[in-house]
Amino acid sequence: MDVPLPLTRSTGLTRHLAARLGWFGLGVGAATAAVAIFLGVQLTAWPPHEDETLALFVGRHDLVGMLGVVLGQRGGAPLHFVLAWLVAHLDGGLVGLRVVSLLLAVASVPAIALLVSRLAGRSTALLAALLTAGTWALLFHGVYGRMYSLFLVTTALAYTALVAACADGGRRRWAVWGGATLVAISAHPYGGIVLASMGLYATVHGLRGGRWKLTIGAFTAVAVLAIPFWRTYLVLAGRFDVGVGGDSQKLGSASSVLRYLRMVAEDFSMGWAVGIWIVLALAAAGFVTLVARRSRGATLAVAAIGTPAVVLVLAHVGGAASPESRHLIFALPLFSMLVAAGLVQATRRLGPLRLPTLACAVAALLVGEVAWAWHKTPQLFTGEPAARIAARDAASSWLAGTTLPTDLLFGYDPLYLGAWERSAAFPLRVVPRADPRLALRTITSTQLPIGRGVFVFDASDNNNFVKKLTIAARSPEPAADFEVRAFGPFLIVRTARAAGTPARYLELAAAAEQLGRDMQIGDADVNADTVRQARLALAAQR
Repeated sequence: MDVPLPLTRSTGLTRHLAARLGWFGLGVGAATAAVAIFLGVQLTAWPPHEDETLALFVGRHDLVGMLGVVLGQRGGAPLHFVLAWLVAHLDGGLVGLRVVSLLLAVASVPAIALLVSRLAGRSTALLAALLTAGTWALLFHGVYGRMYSLFLVTTALAYTALVAACADGGRRRWAVWGGATLVAISAHPYGGIVLASMGLYATVHGLRGGRWKLTIGAFTAVAVLAIPFWRTYLVLAGRFDVGVGGDSQKLGSASSVLRYLRMVAEDFSMGWAVGIWIVLALAAAGFVTLVARRSRGATLAVAAIGTPAVVLVLAHVGGAASPESRHLIFALPLFSMLVAAGLVQATRRLGPLRLPTLACAVAALLVGEVAWAWHKTPQLFTGEPAARIAARDAASSWLAGTTLPTDLLFGYDPLYLGAWERSAAFPLRVVPRADPRLALRTITSTQLPIGRGVFVFDASDNNNFVKKLTIAARSPEPAADFEVRAFGPFLIVRTARAAGTPARYLELAAAAEQLGRDMQIGDADVNADTVRQARLALAAQR
């Protein structure tokens, strides 16, 4: 049974708001406002990332061209790229893309509260919303211009629609669920796993009372209508060697999946040794409580967390597709619910001390969560060094003023994004740096003669063993074929003349990436291997 949080002494304004909104609404509103303020202040603290550059550069195409790239060439989350297309064509740039992530992250807090209130009651929902608000998973992805805030809020709403449809499902509720689920599937390739977890929940709670035909019909309709999304996700999987069974590299064994799930739990709470065990103990206690008192919540938690675990045990993935904690962000509301339910149960018998104890426990967990976020991504809080910001601005300005529309860029480097924001004529075509097949397709489909090749090396990148804020202005060999400019940690290498042919472009790219390897730039090994495989594939075509 849900036990409401008691009203305590407050100011007249707080008492008035509590009377109007209720303590549940007031608490969720406070958590939502705190997230909005933090993300708004820190929106540009974390430096631009190549994945944000990729989304906006793909979004620079017209709508048909963008959908062609996403659905037929790259694969990926269609809804995310549609939003990036809107931002790009409204001249929003990086800030605009991050504002979208901010708004979606802020909206996820009340969405999570709504979901958990349906599953475990308002007290648990309020605590879950508060705990979610301080997690690295929410805060970081609230300023990261990718699809993870989108995936979080859409799956939370889709799960809420599922619970409502299974509880009292007529055609209208199942139609709402179907629409919400299609949106969630379009937001991330793991939407298929979300649909499978929903199927498990519906098997337990949606087939009662003769409603099995409506339930099965709704799931069948969603699976069929999502065929365009399944197709684009298969394209993406084909690029990164993802499958089931066989002899390919596996995430693997049950033990490796358990280690991965612990990493996910850390990013959903905190990674400190003692803290994570306390959180996991609370989650276990919360699960036991929900099994006894709120079986729907326990079922959905098992489905949302257990389904990806089973899939990952069965699946084999190439190294480039190794899952990160962000891929399971759809399970964040259910994990927070388990921890919150554990807190409610642990303090149930404390009488007058219950509320102060809950407040102290939540405050301690929030401090631990924010500390973990700071530890994991310090630039989210401190920003990047002023010297790096100035160097990036100078490098982007130089590129904007000297790059020709026919030049062929290598890799979605954030310097290119800064240059495009300064010059609408900046080149659109980019050779992807970690996919030899797509790289070769991009090069060979470029109108001949191919223009100059442009390459960027960053001595301060997180992938480097040693990070520096300066870099030497070295040239690949032969030096006569290249021009170089150094800006702080950024080295821009550009061919002195147009490459002309795909073979010549790849030859020059190989020389440039060898320089990166010699200078111990972290991404140069991957880039050099991409170029090597593309050259072999091109030679085989002759």
